[in-house]
Amino acid sequence: MIFFFYGLKLSPQKLKASIQNWKLHSLIQLSTFILFPLLSLAFFPLIQNQQQELMWMGIFFFAALPSTVSSSVVMVSIAKGNIPAAIFNASISGLIGVFITPLLLNLAFNNKLGRFDLSGLYIQLAFEIISPVILGMVLQRWLGKYALRFSKQLALFDKSIITLIIYNSFSHSFATNLFEDMSWKDILLIIVVVLILFYIVFSLIETMSRWFKFNREDQITAQFCGTKKSLVHGTVFFNIMFQGSTSGGIMLIPLMVFHTLQIIVISYKSTQLSNEKYVKSKKSRIIIYPFR
Repeated sequence: MIFFFYGLKLSPQKLKASIQNWKLHSLIQLSTFILFPLLSLAFFPLIQNQQQELMWMGIFFFAALPSTVSSSVVMVSIAKGNIPAAIFNASISGLIGVFITPLLLNLAFNNKLGRFDLSGLYIQLAFEIISPVILGMVLQRWLGKYALRFSKQLALFDKSIITLIIYNSFSHSFATNLFEDMSWKDILLIIVVVLILFYIVFSLIETMSRWFKFNREDQITAQFCGTKKSLVHGTVFFNIMFQGSTSGGIMLIPLMVFHTLQIIVISYKSTQLSNEKYVKSKKSRIIIYPFR
């Protein structure tokens, strides 16, 4: 239902109009599926025990996920970026991730959590993600206006379902005493690594955007869409790929930490960019009064 509503809110006309900006799309997708996983591999040599190896697997898991949909578009809109390009990349990222993410995880984990049946995995992911999105896009012509009208209620539905999925995973983890050996230092380490990954990717995308000579709107879209990871896709991928795994809770922690931090940081930056543009547009009217 979550992915069906995503498809219902997509406009095929807007997506078609934004396809031509291939440099922007390539940068965002390469950052999402190549840059993030490669950077996460740099932390692998620092592993000292089995617990840290499990934490690293959780970091690589979120690094291999596709970008978010709704939050990327909202933040780009607030910062006055290229909204059609944001919609296109956020949508296509989820579809690409269905094929790329399982392959990356299979290569990186090297059967540590069991061997993946990629053919069966692709069929199940296509059934749960791609088919409802396509169905929603087909029906968008008739039902799209209702999806926009009740967008707040649909957003609440999304968050509620994700919360229940995460709660179920953590309940199972606590029931099996999975967190007994996990200290606050481990949690702090995950937060630090996640922040480092985010800011490295954010800075590299900014540099590459200038190298490609993107305008302001495209640079904002590249940075905001290329640094996001989807909690919705993450929970779906996890339930399909690691169902029954006793290490589920720990592997989801980096994703939840990153999801929270990306919302906070990108919200701040989008508001900051929006205010900068407003100040520039009103510069001729600004009067600065001295302190009294």
